[in-house]
Parts: sequence; C-alpha cells; structure tokens
Amino acid sequence: MLDELLRRISSHTPGTLETDARFPEAAVLLPITRGDDPELVLTLRASGLSTHGGEVAFPGGRRDPEDPDLVFTALREAEEEIGLPPGLVEVVGPLGQLISKHGIKVTPYVGVIPDFVEYRPNDGEIAAVFSVPLEFFRQDAREHTHRIDYQGRSWYVPSYRYGEFKIWGLTAIMIVELMNVLFDSDIDLHRPPSRSTILTLKS
Repeated sequence: MLDELLRRISSHTPGTLETDARFPEAAVLLPITRGDDPELVLTLRASGLSTHGGEVAFPGGRRDPEDPDLVFTALREAEEEIGLPPGLVEVVGPLGQLISKHGIKVTPYVGVIPDFVEYRPNDGEIAAVFSVPLEFFRQDAREHTHRIDYQGRSWYVPSYRYGEFKIWGLTAIMIVELMNVLFDSDIDLHRPPSRSTILTLKS
C-alpha cells in the first residue's frame, strides 16, 4: 500500500508561492513510517519557545544561509530537533507552500522513514515526539473546525485531538493536502464541513 501512496506524492504537482525577499524561507519534514499501517510522525514543541510554543508541529525550521536547498533544511532541522539521521529518510516530494502567521514561507517535504527510530528530542525545542496512523486522518476524525479569514478567503481548517495532543493550524492544513493526495479524501479547506462545530479564529 505504501508504495502506491508514495507514487501519488512523487507525481503530485504542489502549489508554489511567488514571494519576495521579505519572506524568510523554512522547510518541514512530514515523516511517514514504512510498514503495513503507516504512521505520521509529529512533535510537540516546548512551551517556552517564542513562536508556536506548546503547539504540535512537524520537525523543521528556517533555512540557514549555508543550506544548499530546502530539502537540506528540512533534514537538518529534523536531525537537530528529534535526532532523525538524514540517511534514514527517503525524501519523496514536496507539498504546497504556505505562509505562516509569522510571515514565513514554509515548504513541506514528505519523507519515508523506518518503522522504528530511536528519537532523541532536543529538550530546548521539543517536548515530545509521537506518531499518528494515517488512517486516523484519512477518516477526517476532526474534533471541530477552525474558520480563519485570511487574504480575503475563509479557510475551514480541521482541529484533531489524538490522545493528549491537539493538531491544528498550519500543521493540519499540510495534513489535509497529504490526505487529499494519498487517498483522494476531497477535504475542502474553503467550504464549511457538513458536520462539525466551527470556531472562528482571527488570522
């Protein structure tokens, strides 16, 4: 099953954003475990961080001037944050670029990793590393929906609850694109869902 899913990612043409130098660049890694029941690896950021503290995110961060490309950035940050060796990651391809609420252009990259990795979280940045079965997101098991009015459009973004973790915001938008590419889930971020409590957030 996983090989077919990866073929879909590698043949996917993601959306890109034309921005100027005012927007710093960042990259994140969406690690999927190789196995019969693939899982998506996420992190809980340390609560004391100045940006996105206490939030669930994918490993990643800003591009350093010496980074040759954004794939390198995603792999470097994943190693720094959770101790994931770049040599264990098979980068499959990118998803659509997004602008964060802090004005950073973020490029997500999907990568495949072994079923078992002994993560070494950076205590200064990461409070926890956890994984969620792809099937959980495929079922669109949202707890509720956030409506975010941004750049003249309304976005209806799922908010998931998995155990003690709340998965929402930019991370949830990336997950929705991943589900739509992998499983033809047809989750529409610009149309209110038929069955979900909608909470309005300021952009």
